[in-house]
Amino acid sequence: MSDDKKSLKDIDELKKETMLEHANRLDEEDRARREAEKDMDMDIFDGVRSSDGNPVQPVKIKSTDNFCFNCHKGVSCWNVCCHGADITLTPFDIIRLSKNLTIKPAEFLQLFTIPAMWHGADMPVAKLRMSGKDGKGACVFMDEEEGCTVYEDRPVNCRYYPLGMAAVRMKGAEGPEDFFFLVKEDHCQGHEEPKDQSVGDFRKEQGVEAYDEQNRGWVEILMKMSSWKVMGGPNGTVVPDKTKQMFFMATTDVEMFRKFVFESKFLTTYLIDPELVEELRTDDELLLKLGFDWMKNVLSNDPTIKLRQEVLNDAIGKARVDHPRGAG
Repeated sequence: MSDDKKSLKDIDELKKETMLEHANRLDEEDRARREAEKDMDMDIFDGVRSSDGNPVQPVKIKSTDNFCFNCHKGVSCWNVCCHGADITLTPFDIIRLSKNLTIKPAEFLQLFTIPAMWHGADMPVAKLRMSGKDGKGACVFMDEEEGCTVYEDRPVNCRYYPLGMAAVRMKGAEGPEDFFFLVKEDHCQGHEEPKDQSVGDFRKEQGVEAYDEQNRGWVEILMKMSSWKVMGGPNGTVVPDKTKQMFFMATTDVEMFRKFVFESKFLTTYLIDPELVEELRTDDELLLKLGFDWMKNVLSNDPTIKLRQEVLNDAIGKARVDHPRGAG
């Protein structure tokens, strides 16, 4: 997988080239869509991996488009893509893998990941650890003979390959929209296999739809933070380190976040449906969504979670004391 900066550059070049090459064959609706892409807010969330240093040249495709690809033990490049891969783990990846290994998320993070910053957003994420002193060795979950030992719960980046999924927000749109691109790397011989399939069928076969749904809030946060990084942050400020730490906790360690929700002043500060409170004690996926909503509120004041009225009143009162009208 290429690094985030390289991916953003590649997609930007792809967008320009594709618009020039195909402009004459687009209908009016597609013409308007491509024109609007010039004003996309941000950001690319993709699954491109480039472990051999060769340039990645993605080709944009739709869900209904077909491509040829198959990966199996008989292919000559078997397991090559599992060496030196740069894989950012999504929140749902960590939940699934921790349960697969029957360990707590904190232990999983310590044993199998390295901390990193999402380049575009300058927000903390966890990346899958590769073996070898230089990080160019095999994935920690790969067996040379059998392949992936956690295949049923493999990360979404691995599921998508050789597709990338990009999320963009069109200017004026209510939310982000997904599109896909096909990546052909020199080492990968799976593209020569005679298995023709649509993008939609491939996604169903690889089980990525549930992952995309569960990770949606996380992707939206990274997109917004990427936009704000360019503009210097909300109101010209940067995200405090403490807030970044809370983001990392809420998106990588559901058990720690659960402890925070139930053992801090969280439930007396925020208005949470009592029925949901009980579900949050055991439902990790629901807890993830709460974490995303909370961080959207903290980072950008989105109305995704509400303060209790008495807490809001106290905050308003304090603000009036600290900043009385007419002062300064």
